[in-house]
Amino acid sequence: MAGTTELEDLYSVIEDAARQTGVTSSRETVWPIMTTYQDVIPQSAIAFRVETSARRSNDFSCRFTMIPKEVDPYALALSGGITPRTDHPVASLSADIAAACPIDNYGVDFGVVGGFTKTFQFFPPDDLQLISTLTGIGAVPPAVAENAAFFERHGVADQVALTGMDYEHKTFNVYLKTPDGYLLEPKNVAAILGDLDMPEPSEALQTLARSAGGFYVTLNWDSPSVQRICFSAMTLDPAATTGGRLDPKIEQLARNAPSADPDAERRFIAYVASSPAGEYFKLLSFYRAQPDVVRLWREYEDN
Repeated sequence: MAGTTELEDLYSVIEDAARQTGVTSSRETVWPIMTTYQDVIPQSAIAFRVETSARRSNDFSCRFTMIPKEVDPYALALSGGITPRTDHPVASLSADIAAACPIDNYGVDFGVVGGFTKTFQFFPPDDLQLISTLTGIGAVPPAVAENAAFFERHGVADQVALTGMDYEHKTFNVYLKTPDGYLLEPKNVAAILGDLDMPEPSEALQTLARSAGGFYVTLNWDSPSVQRICFSAMTLDPAATTGGRLDPKIEQLARNAPSADPDAERRFIAYVASSPAGEYFKLLSFYRAQPDVVRLWREYEDN
């Protein structure tokens, strides 16, 4: 369990890192989340994220991962009062996935302004899951089955590395590892986006995709269409990974990202997302990246 001093120290890091990107942290929002997860914070990996989307451009996100599989992070969120109860299918989805699939560990996301948003279910990297398994889970959005042919066509129907659900926006993410030999070259990226009626990829997206080992899609319960697709890659140099200049907010995190180990090599995950409205960028910086986290992300990202 994290003591009060450890929580206070971590909150100060979060508050300062958010301020550097132009975001004012709300202690009233963040502190209850930290106390809800204080038992798992000491062994968790911790990361920070900013993005340029209209939805979250004014927030600063924090992520705890490597939460033991015996701990239900959504149940904790409910008991801690950091998210409202709902009868929407998203509420049962994490538990339903855990009942149907092997879980390696969990993760949670929250914003210093918006509060608790997401949970993640990481599957063992040597036991990636099937799209058909997900479609057999009652609470999963029908859109997963509606897009089964897309997953098959691009060779990822048996390559589900993790899932995530956004409780605020009622969306579901499916993270897919591209199979060995399937390179995310421009023609393949264009084919993937074309299949989803997304805009033509920018040079930044094409550049990042060359380093990516997969992509993830966002779906909901109200539409058969994929809402967004995002490509991500672990990197030591976010600007090089996207092939150009970074958005000022993202550049601030890239330059000033705090680290629990100042002597450690700083690692990031750079993202470019595409939606019918256009593209946007995200950058995640590891504050405390345990060796298992780096190993897991390499296995999820690398071909």
